[in-house]
Amino acid sequence: MTLLPSSWAHAWPDLGLQPPSGLFEQLVRAYEEPQRHYHSLQHLSECLAHFEQARHLAQQPGEVAIALWFHDAIYDVRGKDNERQSADWAIRVLASCQASQATLDRVERLIMATRHDATPSDADEQLLVDIDLAILGATPERFAEYDAQVRAEYAWVPGFVYRMKRRSVLKAFLARPRLYGTDHFRARYEAQARRNLAAVL
Repeated sequence: MTLLPSSWAHAWPDLGLQPPSGLFEQLVRAYEEPQRHYHSLQHLSECLAHFEQARHLAQQPGEVAIALWFHDAIYDVRGKDNERQSADWAIRVLASCQASQATLDRVERLIMATRHDATPSDADEQLLVDIDLAILGATPERFAEYDAQVRAEYAWVPGFVYRMKRRSVLKAFLARPRLYGTDHFRARYEAQARRNLAAVL
């Protein structure tokens, strides 16, 4: 967990801003909510670790880091607008810290890109989406754990409905010409991600 305070401490100077008192603890508590099995501190920590390895690719590293911190800040397993609510929280916080309108707009777009409903063209959006999807290219053991964690978050959904919808989501990923937008992530995770997806399907 030492990565969390380290990441937090680096992100704000990169933005040229000071974080509000208590915000770090608020976000950690959010990621510790009991309904989370995958979208938890484990996922956040994995994302931040990937970012540390790829920070040099970011055009605005502070904005990418803060977007990662907030991208699953709101997570209601029955909700349909988690990314929107997470983005709104981030924007409220950054606006209260006197962030520029350009930063507010970019962070909002970064978080909304994690809906994975469109292929991002902006370099920082590509990087953040690749980080969020890096789990698809994890080791088979971690991928199996991730798959079980997602099922646990949707334990309230009947098995046959869940399997149908989950299969549809994973098939859509596998059908993409490229899973990762950056050379960095494609070289490291594309082949394994396709093996993992094919195996579970």
